[in-house]
Formats: sequence, C-alpha cells, structure tokens
Amino acid sequence: MNEKQAIGAMYQQNWVAYNNAQTKEIRLFDELLRDLVQNVQESEQVFGRPRLSLRETIFCAVQKVYSQLSSRRAHSLYTNAVEREQIGKAPHFNAVSKLLNKEELTPILHELISITARPLSSVETDFAVDSSGFRTRCFGQYAEQKYALKRQHEWLKAHIVCGVKTNTVVAVKVTGINGADSPQFRELIEATAKDFAIKEVSADKAYSSKDNLRAVSEAGATPYIPFKSNTTGKARGSLLWKKTYHYFQFNKEEFYEHYHKRSNVESVFSAIKKKFGDTLKSKNRTAQENELLCKILAYNITVLIQEMEELGISLQFSASEFLSTYI
Repeated sequence: MNEKQAIGAMYQQNWVAYNNAQTKEIRLFDELLRDLVQNVQESEQVFGRPRLSLRETIFCAVQKVYSQLSSRRAHSLYTNAVEREQIGKAPHFNAVSKLLNKEELTPILHELISITARPLSSVETDFAVDSSGFRTRCFGQYAEQKYALKRQHEWLKAHIVCGVKTNTVVAVKVTGINGADSPQFRELIEATAKDFAIKEVSADKAYSSKDNLRAVSEAGATPYIPFKSNTTGKARGSLLWKKTYHYFQFNKEEFYEHYHKRSNVESVFSAIKKKFGDTLKSKNRTAQENELLCKILAYNITVLIQEMEELGISLQFSASEFLSTYI
C-alpha cells in the first residue's frame, strides 16, 4: 500500500452514514434546535404586554443564520415552524434582528455551543486550536472615503477549540481582526477542560509560549505546539518549556504525527464558511458577534446529526443543565 492509499484508508468516509445524515439534516436540525432552546430560562412576566418567547426568538435567529436568508425572507421559516408546532408564534422579522443586537444574548449562545459539544465528550480527547476571520459588510470610517483612501471591509476573528475526531467546536472566543491568537489560548483550554478529559492539544507556532504550554499541562494534557526557528531551549524557570523543546528537536517525526491533527481545525473553518457563508450580514459589533456565534452553533448541530448516524448516539438536551440567564 503506497502513501496515498494509506491516507485514504485512514480517512475513509462512511458514505451510508453521511448520506443518511445529509438527507435528514434539515428536518433533524429544526427538531434538535427546538429541544436545545428549551435550556434557555424564560424570565417571569408580571405585568405589561405579553413579550415574545426568548426561546422561540433564539430558535428563529439560529434558523435564519442556518438558512442564510435575509431577515424578511426568513420569516416564512418561522411560520412553517409554527405549523410544525416547533414554536408557538412567529415573531416579526425585526424582532430577530433586535435580539441579535443584545449583549445579553452572547453568553447564552456560548452556553448553547457548549451544550451541543457535551454529547461527544466520550469520544473527544484530542483537540486543535486556531483562529479565522469572518468579513462584515461594514467599511471603515468616513474619512477613508473623503480622502480617497483604500476602503476595506471590517472583520471579526473567531478563536476556537475543536475535537479532532468529530470536528465539533467545544469553545470559542470572538475578537476584532487584530485580536492576537496566543492571549486567547488559556481561556479556550480552560473552557474545554470543564467538559472534556483532554489528552492532546495541537496548535501552530503562533501559540508557542511558556504560559500556553503551562495551560495545557495544567489541564492534564500534552501540548503539540512547534517552536519558532529562533527559539532556544533555555527555560528560565520553566522546566516544561525545556522538556518540550528538546522533545520537539529530537523527536520531530513523532511530534508531527500528533501535530498533524491540527489540520482538523482548518477543516472546521472551511465547513462553517462553505455551509453558512464567510460574511456577516449584521451591521453593528454586538449583532455581528452574535451572528457569528449562531453560525458556530448551527455548525455544531449539523455535527451532532452526522454523529447520530456515524456513532449511533441518541440525544436529549436537559434543560436543568443550562445556566439561568435572562433577557
């Protein structure tokens, strides 16, 4: 067996499971999303006009992002959901946009992403970290136009941790395009360690630092982060840095066998952008971040649908595990 055949055998696609998942995806997506939003706690209303259900509006927001339709065109999806008894009332199309503009929605979406990753905690032990940019439809300041400067779209950057077996996203942090990769690493690893038993973490040279190696070690895992060309093994109080450096220098073939798993995080970003688009339609910063989180949440649900066929798992999201958060 040559090298190409060996790689093909390693990544052989289960076409029966894949076909079943793809043909059922739209139906199962709405069903899983309906169950998932039950984790959101509704605030009690004592007086005033009846408010829209937070759960149902989040359902519609994620459904809109999944469909890639505009706010107005997506309204027909909401009415279809009412007919299928997945929601009680179809909100006005502006209601979904207003919800995305609320900062209070951001921690809820983070928690929902975590909930969609937890069912795979028994099969995910190795993780990869990276970041990628998502373009907005906004340009820079008016002065750029006034003085004939080159106009460029603004960008947001998603920093994620993904499992390398199922490619589910287990933790995410959104920054501006200038948000450096390395400072986000510890927070992402600590968030992952809350729900997963980590054995390995792979990341590129941008994450090479003593603190990041320490963060992986504190999580009980082995870091596979290559060193930069000008790096020396001088530790200055970090035995872990010195030990990892010498392992990297004298066992490169073995090191890169593990480090190769990092390519899965690039596959994750590719899948998200191809399926849900690499452009954010919202106009302000808060709504753009929430829209990006909705993309990742929608992606995680599609991963669960695939693994339901691949691994034969059954899912039930427990409302009792969700943090009490109100809008």
